[in-house]
Amino acid sequence: MKELLFVYNPTAGKGLAGKELAPVLDVFTKAGWLVTAYPTQSKGDATRAVRELGGHFERVVCAGGDGTLSEVVSGLMELESPPVLGYIPLGSTNDSAATLDLPHVPRQAAAVAAGEGVPRPFDIGRLNGRPFVYVAAFGAFTQVAYDTPQDLKNTLGHLAYLLTGVASLPAIAPYHLKVEYDGNVIEDDFFFGMVGNTLSVGGFRVPRNENVVLDDGLFEVDLIRKPVSLLDVSDGFQTLLEQNSPSAGARVHFQASRLVFTGDKPLPWTIDGEFGGKKEVNIVENCRRALTIVCGK
Repeated sequence: MKELLFVYNPTAGKGLAGKELAPVLDVFTKAGWLVTAYPTQSKGDATRAVRELGGHFERVVCAGGDGTLSEVVSGLMELESPPVLGYIPLGSTNDSAATLDLPHVPRQAAAVAAGEGVPRPFDIGRLNGRPFVYVAAFGAFTQVAYDTPQDLKNTLGHLAYLLTGVASLPAIAPYHLKVEYDGNVIEDDFFFGMVGNTLSVGGFRVPRNENVVLDDGLFEVDLIRKPVSLLDVSDGFQTLLEQNSPSAGARVHFQASRLVFTGDKPLPWTIDGEFGGKKEVNIVENCRRALTIVCGK
């Protein structure tokens, strides 16, 4: 039989992984997989488990939120020949599920991961050497994902992020940065920046996402210049969400494969909804077609 490692976060989705464990394992077994199930024990445990065990399996499937998926990807990126990755989304926002076109019913997502889906190559990012699946961001609102308490996420879902985001408005401050990318340089004050390879961020569809190619070795980059007032904050995000031109007003948009962000103070980052560290010099690199991930049809 083919062997599959199933890594799941037992606290994700109001404990849904534990409730759906037996039906999901049944789906895998009926699809011809011999399954080893591993419930994560703490933050970072999925990375360790996949790093130590993943090389012995033909397929790795994880169940949880975007953070669990990011941890599993980090483990796979340490393997010389990483196996195919499947994903069962159980989180509050599930941006990766939108990009991968996955159903939100666990048994249906398990069927996709087990064989009904389509394996395809995906670019994986690295921020200062640390892998991320779909987005690295800094500035306004980026602390919302990892500052929002888990019980609030479980109770209110996506609304929890919005409530926490509004509470963070008084703390918005710009960063003076030099941004070097693929032979170009920009220097300015920015209150928000996002480097991504995704069709969805924060539960919202990326504008003009029909132009996003997930395996071309290029990130979509958005920078919003310094606001003068909260009205400018609103206008900046409105531009980000709705602007039809590549760059306009406060928004700077471009594609790049490698970027260096240099500031006069450490720049805190969020990667895949979790705290990604902070340094004065930050390097973001695209690892083209680094992993094969199962998508919906």
